[in-house]
Amino acid sequence: MLLLANLLWGVSFPLIKSLAWLQERLVPGSSTGFITVATLLPRFALAALVLGLLCGGQLRALTRREWRQGLGLGLFALVGMSFQIDGLQFTSASTSAFLTQFYAIMIPVYLALRARRLPPATVWVSCALVLAGVAVLARLDWQDLKLGRGELETLIASVFFMGQILWLERREFAGNRPLPVTVVMFGVLALAAGLLAAGLAPAGVSLRPLWTSGAWAGLTGLLTVLCTLGAFTLMNVWQPRLTATEAGLLYCCEPVFTSLLALFLPAWFAAWAAIPYANETVGVHLLVGGGLITAANLLLQLRPQPGAGPAA
Repeated sequence: MLLLANLLWGVSFPLIKSLAWLQERLVPGSSTGFITVATLLPRFALAALVLGLLCGGQLRALTRREWRQGLGLGLFALVGMSFQIDGLQFTSASTSAFLTQFYAIMIPVYLALRARRLPPATVWVSCALVLAGVAVLARLDWQDLKLGRGELETLIASVFFMGQILWLERREFAGNRPLPVTVVMFGVLALAAGLLAAGLAPAGVSLRPLWTSGAWAGLTGLLTVLCTLGAFTLMNVWQPRLTATEAGLLYCCEPVFTSLLALFLPAWFAAWAAIPYANETVGVHLLVGGGLITAANLLLQLRPQPGAGPAA
């Protein structure tokens, strides 16, 4: 189920890139910040509305712990995505993709420090394979890797993504219902995106072309259904059944799916939205990087660690 969530998140990258191009054409003069929040707002607002309707009476019986878990998940995701998006403006995409996956290393380190016990060797080998695979997949230029504003912000984002993974698995939330918790999470993200959108909207520019564009509505609908409702619900329902270390390594499969989907989805979206978005091509980096990440997860799954449990 988490691999399926990774696949759906992989769809989000060409979708969001297509929406950014389309919004830039439909609403000239928009800042990159407004384009970002204009993508986030309908995505999470619609997801909260749809999932809230599906939950029905469950929302009226929300417990204090479910409110707390949903609020925490929303805040971790909000801060993480904010630092990641801002940091991407000051570093290369490949460096950002590489540094974001550092939570795969930080999770077992954090758990080891808390338990005062070193993780097994298979965990360290799996982490090394994942980082090597992501570096190859992102075509990381080691000469371009420096510790500037973009890199620091991306590492901070990775810390908050780690916090999101660990928060979801806390023992105090074991009895929570995942769907109402996810509604709260979506609501927090939608509210924050709405406040940001109001502040970043270009003055004197009509947003009507967005709301009346069939291509914009279609791409936003796919982003909402597949990459928000589908992926985050799968994460919140199924991740607590694994250890945080396993989940962190599995989430590193996302760039593999993204690279595979980028072989054909961009041309489809380009034809639909009339934007200049070309397909990517298969290269050695995809085969080698994807193979290393797959090997890391197989190693951990085939040799599960005894006594591992959810994060406290």
